[in-house]
Amino acid sequence: MTRPNTANTEDVPAPARWLAVPPTSLAALGSRVVVLGVTGSGKSTLAAELARRLGAPHIELDGFNWEPNWTPAQPEVFRQRVSQATAGGAWVVDGNYRQARDLFWPRAQTIIWLDYPLPIIFARLLRRTLWRTLARQELWSGNRERLWPQFFTRDSLFVWALTSQPKHRREYPLIPTLPHYAHVTFIHLRSPHATTRWLAALR
Repeated sequence: MTRPNTANTEDVPAPARWLAVPPTSLAALGSRVVVLGVTGSGKSTLAAELARRLGAPHIELDGFNWEPNWTPAQPEVFRQRVSQATAGGAWVVDGNYRQARDLFWPRAQTIIWLDYPLPIIFARLLRRTLWRTLARQELWSGNRERLWPQFFTRDSLFVWALTSQPKHRREYPLIPTLPHYAHVTFIHLRSPHATTRWLAALR
Protein backbone atom coordinates (compact mmCIF):
# COMPACT_ATOMS: atom_id res chain seq x y z
CA MET A 1 0.00 0.00 0.00
CA THR A 2 1.33 3.44 -0.91
CA ARG A 3 1.74 5.71 2.05
CA PRO A 4 -0.46 8.82 1.69
CA ASN A 5 1.35 12.08 1.09
CA THR A 6 0.61 14.27 4.09
CA ALA A 7 2.63 17.26 2.90
CA ASN A 8 1.03 20.59 2.15
CA THR A 9 -0.31 20.07 -1.36
CA GLU A 10 -1.46 23.61 -2.06
CA ASP A 11 1.97 24.42 -3.52
CA VAL A 12 2.00 21.46 -5.89
CA PRO A 13 1.37 22.62 -9.49
CA ALA A 14 -2.01 21.68 -10.90
CA PRO A 15 -2.13 19.45 -13.98
CA ALA A 16 -2.33 21.28 -17.30
CA ARG A 17 -5.54 23.30 -17.70
CA TRP A 18 -6.60 22.54 -14.11
CA LEU A 19 -6.57 25.94 -12.42
CA ALA A 20 -5.01 25.97 -8.96
CA VAL A 21 -6.05 29.63 -8.66
CA PRO A 22 -9.72 29.64 -9.71
CA PRO A 23 -11.66 32.63 -11.01
CA THR A 24 -13.30 34.68 -8.26
CA SER A 25 -16.25 35.79 -10.39
CA LEU A 26 -19.37 33.70 -9.93
CA ALA A 27 -20.38 34.54 -13.49
CA ALA A 28 -17.16 32.94 -14.76
CA LEU A 29 -18.37 29.53 -13.56
CA GLY A 30 -21.32 29.57 -15.92
CA SER A 31 -24.64 27.97 -15.06
CA ARG A 32 -23.65 24.28 -15.39
CA VAL A 33 -21.07 23.01 -12.91
CA VAL A 34 -19.76 19.54 -12.01
CA VAL A 35 -18.04 18.79 -8.68
CA LEU A 36 -15.76 15.74 -8.48
CA GLY A 37 -13.79 14.07 -5.68
CA VAL A 38 -13.55 10.90 -3.65
CA THR A 39 -16.21 10.10 -1.06
CA GLY A 40 -15.89 12.31 1.98
CA SER A 41 -14.19 15.17 0.16
CA GLY A 42 -17.18 17.47 0.53
CA LYS A 43 -18.59 17.33 -3.00
CA SER A 44 -22.21 17.64 -1.92
CA THR A 45 -21.52 20.45 0.52
CA LEU A 46 -19.66 22.51 -2.09
CA ALA A 47 -22.17 21.70 -4.83
CA ALA A 48 -25.11 22.73 -2.63
CA GLU A 49 -23.44 26.05 -1.79
CA LEU A 50 -22.60 26.79 -5.43
CA ALA A 51 -26.14 25.86 -6.48
CA ARG A 52 -27.52 28.25 -3.87
CA ARG A 53 -25.33 31.10 -5.10
CA LEU A 54 -26.08 30.40 -8.76
CA GLY A 55 -29.79 29.87 -8.18
CA ALA A 56 -29.51 26.50 -9.92
CA PRO A 57 -30.74 23.00 -8.98
CA HIS A 58 -28.34 20.86 -6.97
CA ILE A 59 -28.20 17.35 -8.43
CA GLU A 60 -26.68 14.65 -6.21
CA LEU A 61 -26.00 11.57 -8.33
CA ASP A 62 -26.03 9.25 -5.31
CA GLY A 63 -29.71 10.05 -4.94
CA PHE A 64 -30.39 8.64 -8.41
CA ASN A 65 -28.24 5.54 -7.94
CA TRP A 66 -29.23 4.17 -4.53
CA GLU A 67 -32.53 2.40 -4.11
CA PRO A 68 -33.85 0.82 -0.86
CA ASN A 69 -31.51 -1.57 0.98
CA TRP A 70 -28.49 0.01 -0.72
CA THR A 71 -29.40 -1.59 -4.03
CA PRO A 72 -27.91 0.19 -7.06
CA ALA A 73 -30.37 1.25 -9.73
CA GLN A 74 -30.26 -0.56 -13.03
CA PRO A 75 -27.85 1.27 -15.39
CA GLU A 76 -30.56 2.27 -17.85
CA VAL A 77 -32.78 3.57 -15.02
CA PHE A 78 -29.90 5.54 -13.53
CA ARG A 79 -29.01 7.08 -16.89
CA GLN A 80 -32.62 8.05 -17.56
CA ARG A 81 -32.86 9.78 -14.17
CA VAL A 82 -29.63 11.68 -14.74
CA SER A 83 -30.62 12.65 -18.29
CA GLN A 84 -33.92 14.09 -17.12
CA ALA A 85 -32.36 15.96 -14.20
CA THR A 86 -29.65 17.59 -16.33
CA ALA A 87 -31.86 18.45 -19.30
CA GLY A 88 -32.21 22.06 -18.17
CA GLY A 89 -29.89 24.95 -18.79
CA ALA A 90 -28.65 25.34 -15.21
CA TRP A 91 -27.49 22.80 -12.62
CA VAL A 92 -24.71 21.88 -10.22
CA VAL A 93 -23.99 18.15 -10.23
CA ASP A 94 -21.88 16.25 -7.71
CA GLY A 95 -20.64 12.71 -8.22
CA ASN A 96 -18.07 10.70 -10.15
CA TYR A 97 -20.30 8.14 -11.87
CA ARG A 98 -18.51 7.16 -15.06
CA GLN A 99 -21.61 5.53 -16.58
CA ALA A 100 -23.44 8.85 -16.87
CA ARG A 101 -20.70 11.37 -17.70
CA ASP A 102 -21.50 11.46 -21.38
CA LEU A 103 -24.99 12.74 -20.59
CA PHE A 104 -23.92 16.06 -19.10
CA TRP A 105 -20.14 16.55 -18.88
CA PRO A 106 -19.87 17.86 -22.47
CA ARG A 107 -22.48 20.52 -21.55
CA ALA A 108 -20.73 21.57 -18.34
CA GLN A 109 -19.09 24.98 -18.24
CA THR A 110 -16.97 24.36 -15.13
CA ILE A 111 -15.64 21.12 -13.61
CA ILE A 112 -14.23 21.29 -10.07
CA TRP A 113 -12.00 18.55 -8.64
CA LEU A 114 -11.63 18.32 -4.85
CA ASP A 115 -8.32 16.49 -4.63
CA TYR A 116 -7.52 16.33 -0.91
CA PRO A 117 -4.89 14.18 0.88
CA LEU A 118 -6.18 10.86 2.20
CA PRO A 119 -5.65 11.70 5.91
CA ILE A 120 -8.06 14.63 5.49
CA ILE A 121 -10.54 12.42 3.63
CA PHE A 122 -10.39 9.72 6.31
CA ALA A 123 -10.88 12.23 9.13
CA ARG A 124 -13.91 13.69 7.35
CA LEU A 125 -15.33 10.26 6.61
CA LEU A 126 -14.94 9.23 10.25
CA ARG A 127 -16.83 12.28 11.51
CA ARG A 128 -19.52 11.93 8.87
CA THR A 129 -20.01 8.20 9.43
CA LEU A 130 -20.27 8.57 13.20
CA TRP A 131 -22.73 11.42 12.87
CA ARG A 132 -24.93 9.67 10.30
CA THR A 133 -24.94 6.45 12.29
CA LEU A 134 -25.57 7.90 15.74
CA ALA A 135 -28.18 10.35 14.46
CA ARG A 136 -29.84 7.63 12.36
CA GLN A 137 -29.77 10.06 9.46
CA GLU A 138 -31.90 8.96 6.54
CA LEU A 139 -30.11 9.12 3.22
CA TRP A 140 -31.31 8.24 -0.27
CA SER A 141 -34.38 5.99 -0.60
CA GLY A 142 -34.60 5.61 3.17
CA ASN A 143 -31.12 4.08 3.51
CA ARG A 144 -29.04 4.62 6.63
CA GLU A 145 -25.36 4.03 7.26
CA ARG A 146 -24.26 1.40 9.79
CA LEU A 147 -20.94 1.22 11.59
CA TRP A 148 -20.13 -2.44 10.91
CA PRO A 149 -20.02 -2.23 7.07
CA GLN A 150 -17.99 1.00 7.19
CA PHE A 151 -15.24 -0.33 9.44
CA PHE A 152 -15.17 -4.08 9.03
CA THR A 153 -16.13 -5.02 5.46
CA ARG A 154 -14.88 -4.52 1.91
CA ASP A 155 -17.90 -2.28 1.28
CA SER A 156 -16.36 0.35 3.54
CA LEU A 157 -16.25 3.89 2.19
CA PHE A 158 -12.73 4.14 3.62
CA VAL A 159 -11.64 1.30 1.33
CA TRP A 160 -13.49 2.94 -1.55
CA ALA A 161 -11.69 6.24 -0.97
CA LEU A 162 -8.32 4.49 -0.73
CA THR A 163 -8.79 2.68 -4.03
CA SER A 164 -10.58 5.38 -6.01
CA GLN A 165 -8.24 8.29 -5.32
CA PRO A 166 -5.29 6.83 -7.32
CA LYS A 167 -7.67 6.19 -10.23
CA HIS A 168 -8.87 9.79 -10.16
CA ARG A 169 -5.30 11.08 -10.11
CA ARG A 170 -4.46 9.03 -13.19
CA GLU A 171 -7.63 9.83 -15.10
CA TYR A 172 -8.75 13.37 -14.26
CA PRO A 173 -5.59 15.20 -15.43
CA LEU A 174 -6.23 13.79 -18.91
CA ILE A 175 -9.84 14.97 -19.22
CA PRO A 176 -9.02 18.54 -20.38
CA THR A 177 -7.03 17.13 -23.29
CA LEU A 178 -10.20 15.73 -24.88
CA PRO A 179 -11.53 18.00 -27.65
CA HIS A 180 -15.15 18.03 -26.46
CA TYR A 181 -14.06 19.66 -23.18
CA ALA A 182 -12.15 22.51 -24.82
CA HIS A 183 -14.78 25.01 -23.64
CA VAL A 184 -14.74 23.91 -19.97
CA THR A 185 -13.04 25.74 -17.09
CA PHE A 186 -11.25 23.19 -14.89
CA ILE A 187 -10.64 24.00 -11.21
CA HIS A 188 -8.29 21.91 -9.04
CA LEU A 189 -8.64 22.42 -5.26
CA ARG A 190 -6.14 20.49 -3.14
CA SER A 191 -7.13 21.31 0.42
CA PRO A 192 -10.24 22.34 2.38
CA HIS A 193 -8.45 25.60 3.17
CA ALA A 194 -8.04 26.36 -0.53
CA THR A 195 -11.74 25.63 -1.10
CA THR A 196 -12.85 27.81 1.80
CA ARG A 197 -10.56 30.63 0.69
CA TRP A 198 -11.92 30.45 -2.87
CA LEU A 199 -15.55 30.49 -1.70
CA ALA A 200 -14.84 33.50 0.47
CA ALA A 201 -13.41 35.34 -2.54
CA LEU A 202 -16.14 34.23 -4.97
CA ARG A 203 -18.42 37.14 -5.85
